[in-house]
Amino acid sequence: MKEKTLPLPNRPFRLGTTSFIYPDHIIPNVRKIGAFFDEIELLVFESSPKGVLPSKEDIRVLEQLSEELDLSYNIHLPTDISLTDPSGTQREKAADTLVAVIELFAPLSPTTFTLHLSMDRGAFTREDLFSWDKRAKKGLDFLVPRLPDPGLVSLETLWYDPDALYRLVEDYALSLCIDAGHHFKYGHDLRTTFERFKDKIPLVHLHGVDFSGPAPRGHTGLDRLPHELFALTTELLIPYEGTVSLEVFNLENLNRSLAQLSLVFKNIPILKP
Repeated sequence: MKEKTLPLPNRPFRLGTTSFIYPDHIIPNVRKIGAFFDEIELLVFESSPKGVLPSKEDIRVLEQLSEELDLSYNIHLPTDISLTDPSGTQREKAADTLVAVIELFAPLSPTTFTLHLSMDRGAFTREDLFSWDKRAKKGLDFLVPRLPDPGLVSLETLWYDPDALYRLVEDYALSLCIDAGHHFKYGHDLRTTFERFKDKIPLVHLHGVDFSGPAPRGHTGLDRLPHELFALTTELLIPYEGTVSLEVFNLENLNRSLAQLSLVFKNIPILKP
C-alpha cells in the first residue's frame, strides 16, 4: 500500500535574510533580494567611521523600497561598542551611539533593533556573571529611558546561557532575538528558550552549523545542520508568527537554506544566481 504524504504547511512566520547576500552595500542588496522576502535584516555592525552608517538620503531610499516591495526591516545594531564595557564612560558612549543609530533608522519603522550584550569568553564563575549582570544593568540604565518603546530592542542570544538575559528582558521590558545557530553551536536548549521567553520573541536568527571540523562553524547553509536539530527547529517554528531571518552572508548559503526550509514549509523562494 502506497504511503500517503501529508501536504506541507504554510509558513506562519515572516521570512527574511540579511542585507549582505551580495558583496555590496545595503541598498543594492535590498533592490536585488527584497522582492523575494517579507523582511530584510539591515546589518549595521560598525558605528564608525562616520561614512559606514547609511545617510539620511539612504534611509529615504530604503523607505521607498519598503513601500514598493511591500517589505519591512529589522536592524542589527553595531557590535563595535558595548553596553557591558568595564568603563562607565564607554557604556554611556555606547548608549549615545545606539540612540543615534535607532533614531537614524526610525523612519523605516523596523520590527525590532537587535542588540548584543557582550560577555568575556572567560566569564564562567558566579562572581563573573554577577559583575557582568551589574554592568549590563548600568548600560541599559543609560539606554532604556531614552527609547520610545523598549520592547523594540531585542537582546540577541550569544555564546553564553540565554537565561542570563531573562531578568534583563523582564525588568527593562525588552524583547529577545533567538539565534538558533548560536544555541546549537554552544550547546543550549532551543526549546527551553522558546518556552521561557514565549511572546517576547519578535525575531529568530536561523543558520546552519557545520560540526564536521575541529570546531563548530555557524552562519552556513541550513543543510549543514544535523537532522535532529533541523527537525527541532522546524517543529518550534510551525506555530511561530514572528520573523525568521536566514542569517547567512552569500547567495549559495542562502539558497541552500531556502531549499532546506522548502522541505517543511510552502511558499519558500529560491533565488537565481
